[in-house]
Formats: sequence, structure tokens, C-alpha cells
Amino acid sequence: MRLLQYNKDGDFSLTEFFEGDVPKKYAILSHRWGAEEVTFRDLTNGTSKGKAGYGKIQFCGEQARRDGLQYFWVDTCCIDKSNAVELQEAINSMFRWYRDATKCYVHLPDVSRPRPDPADGSNEDWVSIFRKSEWFRRGWTLQELIAPVSVDFFSKEGELLGNKVSLERHIGEVTGIPARALRGSPLSDFSVDERLSWAASRETFRQEDKAYSLLGIFNVNMSLIYSEGKENAFRRLKKKIQKSLTDPREDKKRIEDTKGGLLRGSYQWILEHPDFQQWRDDTQSRLLWIKGDPGKGKTMLISGILDEMSPSTKLRDKEATTLLSYFFCQATDDRIDNASATLRGLIYLLIDQQPLLISHVRKKYDHAGKALFEDPNAWVALSEIFTSILQDPSLTSIYLIIDALDECKANLDQLLDLINRTASTSTRVKWIVSSRNEPNIEARLRLDHTQMRLSLELNEKHVSRAVQVFIDFKVSKLRLIEDDSELQEIVRGQIYAKANGTFLWAALVLKELEPVESWDVLDVLQDMPPELEPLYDRMLRQVEQLQRKDPEFCRLVLSTITLAYRPLHLLEVGALSVLPQQISSNLEKVVKVVNKCGSFLTVRDNRTYFIHQSAKDFLLEKAFDRVFPSGKADVIYTMFSKSLEIMSKTLRRDIYGLRAPGFPIEMVEPPVPDPLAAAQYSCLYWVDHLLDCNRGNITIDLMDGGSVHRFLKTTYMFWLEALSLMKSLPDGVVMIQKLENWIQFDESPKLHAFIHDGRRFAVSSRSIVEQAPLQAYCSALVFAPEKSIVRETFDRYIPSWIQRKPRVDAHWTAMLQALEGHSSAVTSVAFSPDGKQVVSGSYDKTVRLWDAATGAPLQTLEGHSGWVTSVAFSPDGKQVVSGSYDKTVRLWDAATGAPLQTLEGHTNGVTSLAFSPDSKHIPTLHVSGEWLVEGTASCMRQGCGFGAFVREIIISSDSTRAEPTNMKSMTNLVEQTDGIMVTFK
Repeated sequence: MRLLQYNKDGDFSLTEFFEGDVPKKYAILSHRWGAEEVTFRDLTNGTSKGKAGYGKIQFCGEQARRDGLQYFWVDTCCIDKSNAVELQEAINSMFRWYRDATKCYVHLPDVSRPRPDPADGSNEDWVSIFRKSEWFRRGWTLQELIAPVSVDFFSKEGELLGNKVSLERHIGEVTGIPARALRGSPLSDFSVDERLSWAASRETFRQEDKAYSLLGIFNVNMSLIYSEGKENAFRRLKKKIQKSLTDPREDKKRIEDTKGGLLRGSYQWILEHPDFQQWRDDTQSRLLWIKGDPGKGKTMLISGILDEMSPSTKLRDKEATTLLSYFFCQATDDRIDNASATLRGLIYLLIDQQPLLISHVRKKYDHAGKALFEDPNAWVALSEIFTSILQDPSLTSIYLIIDALDECKANLDQLLDLINRTASTSTRVKWIVSSRNEPNIEARLRLDHTQMRLSLELNEKHVSRAVQVFIDFKVSKLRLIEDDSELQEIVRGQIYAKANGTFLWAALVLKELEPVESWDVLDVLQDMPPELEPLYDRMLRQVEQLQRKDPEFCRLVLSTITLAYRPLHLLEVGALSVLPQQISSNLEKVVKVVNKCGSFLTVRDNRTYFIHQSAKDFLLEKAFDRVFPSGKADVIYTMFSKSLEIMSKTLRRDIYGLRAPGFPIEMVEPPVPDPLAAAQYSCLYWVDHLLDCNRGNITIDLMDGGSVHRFLKTTYMFWLEALSLMKSLPDGVVMIQKLENWIQFDESPKLHAFIHDGRRFAVSSRSIVEQAPLQAYCSALVFAPEKSIVRETFDRYIPSWIQRKPRVDAHWTAMLQALEGHSSAVTSVAFSPDGKQVVSGSYDKTVRLWDAATGAPLQTLEGHSGWVTSVAFSPDGKQVVSGSYDKTVRLWDAATGAPLQTLEGHTNGVTSLAFSPDSKHIPTLHVSGEWLVEGTASCMRQGCGFGAFVREIIISSDSTRAEPTNMKSMTNLVEQTDGIMVTFK
């Protein structure tokens, strides 16, 4: 970022600052571009003073000086627009630059402030002119109005007209922007559509800029393609918005919309409940568990609690000291169905409220890079970051709320343990969680004097009254009976009677009534069975009674969506459901089929979701034979085989037309339409569906020359490229390794050989192909061994301009991969008992954990003040132990990386250690040869010396003997039961 400042001669000079060095205080100019603006080149060449735009620079500099600011920024001359890379970086940073400015000066050349009329002192003339200013109709000025905290408006003559606060009413009326947004409320509090509406009437000189000017409003980055046109730019922008890191506030809005909106009367009762009030007011009450059966309104209660608590926290009030963070789990959406996603969401909101907390993330990110957020083992690092944030001394009180714990499918036990640990050890952290009545959750959430539970079944009267409020509101909105108050009353009464205190039942019935004619309403209601399962059964019967082929089409769609690992895009639904070609390739026709599936499904942003987890449960359990008449195996096989077919037809070399082999992934933007749109699910989950198949169904597919072998021989490289474009290459490495472990060598030796070679190829080239997808065909193939099956198969795709290929080994070496990250020599390495992780110690005084399959760094354990000389996993894999020249042995939690204990007692550096098979003792040795047998809490006994440098300790399988080995030709055997040492020469 370049900033201007006055020099001693009264002229302006430019100073360039790099990230982290930018002055904390500077002014920034907002204006409309004119015909003679001063450019970067003008300023550096000394030709700026003769241009009309120079006056605006003078105005900004003088005003900044009056406000005590040394530096100021003007877009026309602080950006070198002839440098395309710099221009792109600047546009993507613009919102942040305006947000961080101390003062923003808006120069309005079309507004003059005349002297007040002597008769009445009126100044109304300038206000009306101000409201009509062209500045309010330009696209780029939207972010320049919203982002800065302090915005001052100046007339053509440089006279102060007012600021964003004093002119708020006029600004709001002219722009349609709510006062909350003008006052600095988080933009994520406003829906995507609402934010887009603020820019609807604004114009830009270049049509693409209408989309590019909104990047900061939606907190996304995007490459600039000034030939693509406005429509394509907006399509890419909306895709970027959808793919941006999950913001729990967006999920909250989506879930509320899906459930028909949030009514205060439906949750108010819980705010007055003694258990909630005790949790809120009593410092010793730190965990409230809200539990209940499906459809009882747990999610709406959580949403209501959040709406009531937000105004008194930093989410809404920047002056508040309390932080509030929350997350909504959903089992039907793989973005938000696991513990890692839950922590990512909680951390995201905490940092959004208190930006300085980013330091806790930065420390880990510097070690692990983006694997911290994308790797399957991200939980380990994220839990440590989360714990560190909660312990930050700058925080006073924190409210943490998680909805639907029962829908967290991965690492739920670890998440529950983390909740327990933080709730019981920190008085400033308070939790609210909700879930179904699940025994495993009850067993894990230890309820003591600090923890309470609120059962919805035991509060039936409150829940039933809340359901009535919901029904009253929804019935009043039914168009078919909106003019018939008598019929409305009858409908209310019947739904009251049958709902049985279940929100979901009432919502589904009201949705079923929407297309019904008014004269049929009571008959339809009469047919509605009470309770959820019979209602689902009726909905399915209606689907089965549709005309012609519709029931079968719906069954295909429902069975596919039920077994999918994540919500499917409509194009993916069409491709995977074996619908006829004339339907599957037409988005509108796929929507029609989905809409015929009763109220089981809902569509949002072209993705299909179950209306509720209980709907999916019903289809999988109670209606299994009707949805899967031939069993799940046939559908699973179809999803696997269709995935191969889709990828084989879709994937090709350079599918996005990048052309340049070094085109960086950060600059990649999917074309419109995206050729990968219908194939993304298949690329990510074909192996999972293959592994889910019965082996009897896929015998032919797994033969040498079968469908899997043919796919890999023709499409493997294109698949790796696609995964890189989807930023999912680490997932591909894991997939190919799972496949290698599953395929039987003796039955399919050629297929197994290809998969083994493919796994070696993917692991060795992952790093470069992740950074530049087309390097798969360049450096990845060129540097693969000459006899690599993948290289020989795809050799023709090596670019012709690579004429002299480097000399490489004929075959893969014994080295699987190099794990790089330590800054000094590595002294000790060990595998976890399950083989999934590697631990290493180094002279750089750190212990590092790695993913054994992908080589990705998981976390760095810091604490030793001397060389780390020995590391080991406990037999159950839950702990890591390390010895160091700092004379200590340290125990670490292998899941979180948290330090557990420091064992002291050695008088010299520790050289070797081991865990006993029963995990109760850790025999260690140090430089002088002295021997310690340590328990996990303290030193138990000291044995005799060995007189030489000891390199290894071997422990008997029954944990009764430990055998150190040293550089001498002797073996020293120590009996742990009585401390006797026997030496064998």
C-alpha cells in the first residue's frame, strides 16, 4: 500500500508500506473520477501539478494535516494501474483500506453550500442538492460509504457539510441502506440479497466493475477479467460468496428461512425459564444442555436465544466486552456436520468480534499453512487454537452456543470432551448446546453443579404454547383462506389438536396446505395423521400415487439424495439419479422432479436439502423398502458407476482453459458455465461409494481391465487436475490410499499396480500440483520415474516444448515422501499405533506431528528449551512423549497437542525414552548413562549407570523389564519390579 505525505518543500511524496508496516492512522479520499486525474506516473514523473485533479490531492492532504494525520491515500495516484497484478491486489484490498482509515473525506464537486438566507437562515438548498449528488449513484462509492468508521462530506469549495452520523437520515433515505449498516454492524448481519440491493441502482464506467466493487461488501477475493461482461462477473461473484468460509450467521439465516422464519412468541418462554436465567446469571452455571425429540423446536429456541443475547455482545455492540459465538450443525450438509467445522465457525465469529485474536491462528498457520483448515485432521490444530483463544487474557466473558450436537458426525466425542473441559475449568466461558435425547451425548456431558439440562419433554406446556403462536402466524398467511376468518379459526383448531407440541409437524402440514383449494382444506386436514412418522408416511404415499413415471423419478431422486455424502447441486442430482437424459441435463426439469418429492426436500441456491434430519431418518429406516426396493446396494453401485461415467465424459486436460502451466490456483476462476459443476460430487466421493459397495456387485469392475482400471488409465491425470482446481487434492491422496489398501493384489495385479503407482505419483507431486493445476502434466510427469505406470500411460500429455527431459530414476525409490518443516536436524521419529500419524523431534527444540498418508503437517509442539532427542507415542496413541537436552521429559495430548506434564529428575540431557505397553511407566536414560524409570506423574526409582551413550530402550511385552542398549558390546537388562539390573556381556 502506498501512502502520500507532504515533504519539506510542500510537495507530495509516495511511501510504499508492506503488510504489517502500514501506519495505524491515515486519511483516505472518496470521490468521483474526472477527466484529468493525477496518475501514479504523473506523480512520479513530476507532471501532476498541471492537471485539474491535483486540487483534490491538495485538499485531502491539507485536511489530513488539519486532523493531525501525516499520511493520506488517493486511489488515482497511489495505485500503479499500468501494473495488472498491482491493480488486482489493490481492488481486492480496497474495502480493507477504507475500513482501516482514520478519516474518510468525501469530495462532492456537484454540491455547493450557499450562505443561509438572511430571512430565515434556511440551508435547505444544499441538502436537496446533496441528496441528488452523483456520488450516491456510483458503484465504487458504496464500500467507501460503508467501510470507514468516520466519513466526512465536503462541498465543491472544500467546506464541511457534515458526517455519516449527522447526515444519517438523508443518506439512508437516498441509498436505502439501513442505519445499522451505516453505523458499523457486521455486514454478515444482512442477507446476500439485501446487500446486493444496495448496489442495484448504482452504475460504473466499466460494466464488470459493478460486480468487482462489491468484493469487500461480501468479504471475498476474485480475479479481474475485464472482458467477461457484467453477467459473468456477477455469476463468479455469487459463486465466490457461496464458496467462502462458512459464516455461522449465514447458516442461521438459511436455516431460519427454511423453517419459515423466527417468531419471538415461539421462543420467549425459554428466556423466562428458571434454568436459563440461572445459567445466565450464576457464574457457577457454565453449561446448559437443551434436549428434546425431533421437531420440538430446539433450533428455533437457539436462534431466539441468539437474537436476544446478541445486542449486548460485540456481535452487535462494538463497545461491549462480551463475545458471543455460535454454530449450527447439520448432518445433511458436509460443510457443517463435523467437529472441525464447528470449531472453525466458532473461531471465525470470535475473531470477527476481536480481530487481535488472529494471533492465535497465525502462530499455527505459519507452521501448517492452509492444511490447518482443509486437512482431514484439522481438528487437532483447531482445538488447540480454540483453547488458546479462550485463555487469552484480554477476554472477559464468552458465550458459546452450538445447535444440534447429534448432527455432528465426525469427532463428536472429542467435541463433547472439549466442551466439558472448557466449561469446568474457565469461569468466563459459558456454553449452551442442544441435541436430541441421545444416550451417548448424555454420557459424555457430565452434569454437575456447573452444568444443567433443560428437557423439552418436561416443559410440554411451554412448547405447546410456542407451537400455537407459530400456527397462528402461519395460518394467517395462508392465501387460500386469508379472507375467511371463520375457516382460519377451524384450521387453527385442527392443527393445534394434531400438532402435539411439534413444530415440524405443524410446518409440514401448513406447507402441504399451500397448493390446496380453499374448499378442500378441511378434507386434507382431516386426512393428516398426528405425529411425524405417520405424516411422513402420508407424504410418501402421495408421491407413490403420482401419474405415469413420476413416482419412479421421485424414488430415484430421494434414494440418491438420501445416500449422498453432502447436499447435491441440482445438476448433480440429475446426473447421479439415472433420470432420463432429457431431464437430467435440464436444470428446470430437475427442479420439477425435486418439487414433486412432497415436502421431504427443499431447494436453496440450487442445492437440495432435507427439510429436517428426521425426514432422512424416516426414508432410511421406516420407509426403507419403499425407497430402496432392491436394497441400498443397487443405489450405491449406481452412484459409483454413474460417477465414473460422469467423470469419464466430463474431465479433460486443462478443463478451465488456463493454458499457462504455471497459472497459480489463487488466480483461477471457474468459467461460466462451470464444466465441473455436475462432476464435482463424483470427483470427491466415487471412491467412498465404491468402498460402500458389496464386493459381489463390483467383481467385474475391479478386474484388470474393468471399469475402475479403464477409468484410471484414461482419466487419472484429469481427475488430479480437477481435484486441484476444486482445492481438494489432499482428499484425493487419501482416497487413492484407501483404494490401494482395499484392492486385493492377487485378484487384480495390474489394477493394484496402477493404484500403487498412482498413489506414489500423487503424494510426490501434490505440493506443486496444488499450487498450479497444470503442473500435473509438466513437472509432475517429467520428474516421475521413467518406469512409473502413470508417466508411461500419460506421457503423451507432457508439453512438446519440453524437449530435453531431466534424467530421473527408473523406478520409485524407497522414500515415500519427505516431511519438511523442521529448521534443524531430525533426531527421532515414531509412528502412531494406528499408522495414521508420525511424530518427529529435532535439534530445533520442537516436536512435530504429521499426517502419515498425505505428509501434511498437523501441529508443532513447543516447550522444550533444548534439543529434542527422543519421541514416542503411547500404546493407545493418545499421548506423545518427548525427551530433551533441557533435562526434561514432556507429555503431550496427541489429539490436541496440549502439554499434559513435564517430568523432571534427570541431571543431564535425556537421550532415550519409551512407553511401557501398559502406558504406566516411561523408562528414560540420559547422557551420563544414568537410568530413571518414571511414572506418568513422578520419578519412581533410579537405577545404576551404564557408562556409555544409550541409543534405545526396549521394554518387555508384559511391562516388567526394560532393556537399554548402548554403544558397548553389552546388553543391560533392568527388572522394573525390584530395580535389580543385570548386565549381559
